[in-house]
Amino acid sequence: MAAAGSSKTANLLLCLTMISFVQLAQSSPSGDKGIKGFHGKKLSFTLYQQETINKTSYMVVGGVAGAGVSETTTPFGTVYVFRDDLTVRAERSSRVAGVVEGTSVTTSFDGLRSLSLGKITLDHRGHRGSVSVLGGTHNTRPSDCPVVGGTGDFAYAVGYVRTSPVNLRARGSSVTFKVEFHLYWPPYAHYAPTSKH
Repeated sequence: MAAAGSSKTANLLLCLTMISFVQLAQSSPSGDKGIKGFHGKKLSFTLYQQETINKTSYMVVGGVAGAGVSETTTPFGTVYVFRDDLTVRAERSSRVAGVVEGTSVTTSFDGLRSLSLGKITLDHRGHRGSVSVLGGTHNTRPSDCPVVGGTGDFAYAVGYVRTSPVNLRARGSSVTFKVEFHLYWPPYAHYAPTSKH
C-alpha cells in the first residue's frame, strides 16, 4: 500500500509541475531577462569551465572497452570526477564566477558520450546559490543537461545548461568549455527562499 501511495503522490507532483510549465510558457514574455526577483521569469548567461586533467579533473576508474584515451575520447565505463572554476570569459585569467563539481561516466563505446551530474555553485551578477544538473553530454558537440534543482537565489529554478567545447585541441592537459545557463522560475517559485547578502 505504501508503494501505491508514493506512486500517486509522485504522479500528482508531476501533474502539478506540468501545469506550472504550461502557465509559465503562457505568462512569460520571451524578451524578459533577469528581472529583480525573477519569479515566473527567466535568466540567461554564459560562463566558461576551465578544466585541467590531473589537476582539477581525475580519471578514478579506467574504462573497459571501446575507444582508447585521447583528447576527446575515453573507454566505456571510465569515471571522472572534477572540480573546475567557472570564469566570465574563455581566458583562464578572467574573473572566477563559480565552480562546477561532479562526475562523468563514459556511456558509449565510441568514447564520446557520457552521463554527467554536477553541482554548479555561483556568485555572479548579484545572484548567489547553486544549480544541480543531470544528463547526457557529448565530448565534441553542444549538449543540454536539464536543471534538476537549485539553492539560494536559484531555488526552484528549472531549465537547462548547454555545454560545448571551446578548444578541442587542449594546450597540454587544459580544456575550456562554454557553459550557457537557461534558467526559468515557475509561478509557484515566489515561495522560494532567497539568500541574504
